[in-house]
Amino acid sequence: MIRRNKLNLGLFLALFCSLLFSNFLVRADVLDKIVAVVEDDVILEQELRKEVSVIMQRIQASNTQMPPEYVLRKQVLEKMIIDKLQRQLAERAGITVSEEMLNDSAADIAGRNRMNLEQFRAELENQGIPYKSFLENMRNEIIINQLRGREIGGRIKVTDREVEHYMETQGKVGEEAIQYHLGHILIAVKEAASSAEIQKAQAKAESLVTKLRAGQDFAQTAISDSDDANALKGGDLGWRSLSDIPSLFADGITAMKQGDVAEPIRSPSGFHIIKMLEIKGLDNHTITKTKVRHILVKTNELVDDAEARKRLLALKARIADGDDFAVLARSHSDDKGSALKGGSLDWVSPGDLVKPFEEAMSKLAVGEMGEPVQTQFGWHLIQVLDRESKDNSAEYRKNLVRDAIRKRKIEEETELWMRRLRDEAFVEINEDRL
Repeated sequence: MIRRNKLNLGLFLALFCSLLFSNFLVRADVLDKIVAVVEDDVILEQELRKEVSVIMQRIQASNTQMPPEYVLRKQVLEKMIIDKLQRQLAERAGITVSEEMLNDSAADIAGRNRMNLEQFRAELENQGIPYKSFLENMRNEIIINQLRGREIGGRIKVTDREVEHYMETQGKVGEEAIQYHLGHILIAVKEAASSAEIQKAQAKAESLVTKLRAGQDFAQTAISDSDDANALKGGDLGWRSLSDIPSLFADGITAMKQGDVAEPIRSPSGFHIIKMLEIKGLDNHTITKTKVRHILVKTNELVDDAEARKRLLALKARIADGDDFAVLARSHSDDKGSALKGGSLDWVSPGDLVKPFEEAMSKLAVGEMGEPVQTQFGWHLIQVLDRESKDNSAEYRKNLVRDAIRKRKIEEETELWMRRLRDEAFVEINEDRL
């Protein structure tokens, strides 16, 4: 009996050691595939390889020369680290995206490409982009945008005085009808960087400017060397008016010609290199205003959609027979604010009203009354009283200034916020995997 117990104990120990060793090998294999540890999460080799493949396809499609693979992997990994940190912060903040919101966003993108959702999905598959991956990337972008809106957007304010000051010092926006297509490279510097690190970054920026002026490809250089969020897009900032350009280098933009590369510009984030890719003009802005009135019938437990529509058709018939629209609006409209004014909404501009109402209104001629139209507020009987188009450039440009100042502030604050998020996080990169 004692011998049998010893034998059983020996088998148990052998089995335990075997399982322990097997588990160690599995863990070692997993650890070997980790490219980076980001706080309490990891980035695996297969994730990095997949993202690099997507970026390579994008670069090839743009006819930009491909940088060395190790350079591209480093840039993509840095982007993935920043995204991971933002996702972690968003998760802690309880930010989520529902399936309904995701599907609505996908349908909106499909619509803007003049396709229904099924056609859009098929087109993505034809391009080698799995629809599931597209949705996940879109979910990630929505979550990050919501996070930035919460962390940054809410504290950005633009005062009337700031708008006026810009108009006074910079002149009227669009007065010379100019827009600028800019390229941007950032050589980042940490907030607590030593003087030696700052000098090293400055030397790198000056060296890049020299090479770019000598003809080195800007997009490839941005992909290889820029620390900016737009690096993997070739540093392309898109078309911008002067008011939409960060104040840090807005002053020097007007003196640049197409193809010029500016000297490095110092900011708290590092050294910026700007290239003038293209310049073009802006047309005057014309706005069409509509004078409109309506009668609203809301639905409830006693009035369903069919009954609401029936009531409005009866009112329309009475108006056609000679009854006064304004009198009927005062006595029958559920929009009490406009009912007091005979149903009048006065002059409205594009975007002032909900989409179904505005679409129905835009199809009516002056003096015409349409069929009942449903919106989220109920059912409407709409009549257009007048319509006029006028040059709204002055007000439009003033609004552009306000939007641009806000966008500029958000960009500058986002750049600092992202750099701070990265500097303060625990990130360990497995250099052997790069």
